Amino acid sequence: MAYFTTRDVAAIAALSALWGILNILISPIFWQVTGMPFICDLLAFISLILVVWWTRKFGSASLTGLVVTVLTFILRPGAFFMLAFIVASILFDVLTRAVGYRSSFESGLRGSLILVLFSTLCAGVAGSIVGSLFMGFSTATAVLTFAGLHGVGGIIGGTIGAILVGALMRRKVLPSIQ
Repeated sequence: MAYFTTRDVAAIAALSALWGILNILISPIFWQVTGMPFICDLLAFISLILVVWWTRKFGSASLTGLVVTVLTFILRPGAFFMLAFIVASILFDVLTRAVGYRSSFESGLRGSLILVLFSTLCAGVAGSIVGSLFMGFSTATAVLTFAGLHGVGGIIGGTIGAILVGALMRRKVLPSIQ
């Protein structure tokens, strides 16, 4: 029996497409206008929270990050910064698995706070990788500031993702499994 069901693959594909296409279309414009990296993190963690909630399987967030990165490389070949989001996706996968899917998604405010915390942490890790490896920041202060800006995007995306999951669960759109 396959680990990922067709329902899981559909979730990974749909949320990868959502994150990837919106990231390719909107993030560069937002970056040019503001110089702030919030949108890429916002889109990333909304998608990662939704895919982990939908599948409740270890590896779904990692696979989503990998698919988005490949999609981005196809459409924007020079976007090497997306490699940092593979790391962030894997870390998010590990953290949600470690705390448990039930604790992350079915414990109300506590679960929402866990998701926002994990999103912020993972976005900060992505920001530190992007800042040090791809932006060429040479001081720890510059790297940490850039990581903090990514963390703000993680807070926003984590909050929106947790709100969406809560709304979907209250409306029994995809009843919880397990």
